[in-house]
Amino acid sequence: MKRFGFIGVLIVALASVSPCGAQQVVDKMVATVNAGVKTDLITYSDLMWQLALQPNTPLDNPNSADLNSALNLLIDQRLILQEAEKLPTIVPTPAEIRAARDELARNFRTQEEFQDRLRRVGLTSDKIDEIVEHRLKMEKYLDFRFRNFVVISQKEITDYYNDVYVPRFKERFPGRIVPTQEQIKDEIERTLVETKIESDTDAFLDTARNRAEIVIVSPV
Repeated sequence: MKRFGFIGVLIVALASVSPCGAQQVVDKMVATVNAGVKTDLITYSDLMWQLALQPNTPLDNPNSADLNSALNLLIDQRLILQEAEKLPTIVPTPAEIRAARDELARNFRTQEEFQDRLRRVGLTSDKIDEIVEHRLKMEKYLDFRFRNFVVISQKEITDYYNDVYVPRFKERFPGRIVPTQEQIKDEIERTLVETKIESDTDAFLDTARNRAEIVIVSPV
């Protein structure tokens, strides 16, 4: 999925201060998404937390491009989360949250690097669990809304095999025997399912953004 959204109305800067390495970062309201709902607010801390959870992303004096990328991602996430909150049956279990948190940590070279990034932006254990819980809710919502209804036809599998898989395989592995369609059918089907979900999610977010009230209070 190329984006994740956030809608709302932001008004004024906050006066609280949170640590980021040797820096002192003044927290402030950046945007709101559909102001008035529970998950409407995006702050500068939210942006820094998003960057901290992205491996190989600098945290010292983040540039405008990285901050705006994080903001757009958070806007999309808020849009999805606001819909997910309407379905209480998709609440993640504590075991699912622990497993997802462990998986998130494995994206970094070491556990020490992961913990250091959390400390530098003031991400507490409770807050990281909350972020992971929100991500799981979004994932469950997208599965509920899109994955369960995706149907891949045999023709789509055959077309992908002939038009995409075989040419790509020959280019990457010249001289090697190309696996048969039957041998990699499941792999192709998974790829097509994820592609359809991504397309459906993008269309959903385009519609949600058009309908939403998104206010940027403090440009980054």
